[in-house]
Amino acid sequence: MRFPLTFWDLSLWLAVVSIILLATSELLSPYYGRTGIALDKRVLRSASLAAGILFLFTVAVRIVGIIIGM
Repeated sequence: MRFPLTFWDLSLWLAVVSIILLATSELLSPYYGRTGIALDKRVLRSASLAAGILFLFTVAVRIVGIIIGM
């Protein structure tokens, strides 16, 4: 049985998650809404940067694979 996600799917998922988390952390205002939901902006930004770094790593692996494949 094969794993249903390919390396390309994982890379795309990481890129989308990173963009969503970064946009959320930038748009999150401590004064807007006051919904009572405790979101730490610093942790959200750190998670976004970690997902972005993993995405860049997957891009680097694909580039190395293309270069070595030629």
